[in-house]
Amino acid sequence: MTKSISRRDVLRTLGMGAMAGSVLRVIPMQAAEYAHNMVQAEKASSADGYTPKFFPGHQYQTLQALCETIIPSEDGSGGAIEAGAPEFIDLLTSENPEYQLKLGGGLMWLDSACADRYGKAYLDCAPEQQKQMLDQIAYRRNALADPSLSQGIDFFSFLRMMTADGFFTSEIGIKYVGYVGNKYMKSFAGCPPVPEA
Repeated sequence: MTKSISRRDVLRTLGMGAMAGSVLRVIPMQAAEYAHNMVQAEKASSADGYTPKFFPGHQYQTLQALCETIIPSEDGSGGAIEAGAPEFIDLLTSENPEYQLKLGGGLMWLDSACADRYGKAYLDCAPEQQKQMLDQIAYRRNALADPSLSQGIDFFSFLRMMTADGFFTSEIGIKYVGYVGNKYMKSFAGCPPVPEA
């Protein structure tokens, strides 16, 4: 007798694999596709669209803004928002206490650090202030000069990985890379010539 796999089992498996490394390397594409399909089904069935499962309103809006900054829309190609990366991240986080601590705590850290520097939460900061803050937490070497950035650097590194995973496992992300799947070729003419510099 085969045991059916529950939504929670799939999300927990996705979450455990992503902690070990990138979803793209560790987790079967079918599991990521399942999570994206769950999000799409909820968006289609609700007039309000997706309802965050873990992040409260303000944190979810901050998550969306950060995902858009990490992978913006460009040249007619959708970015992280269109690919459903924030929903993907929220859904996985709702089932993983380690994610809840790392991402929820990281978003609180970000707002607190912005309040200390600029007197307001990240979303209320001017775009230049947001950029300055993200430039500080985007590079591990900055923790050497200012150890107080360590938590923010760990958070932002993890969030970039999760955003990339949410994007590149989505339909938009797969189309962006031009993946056509495994297919039989009758002949292979070889690699194209390398252009001379």
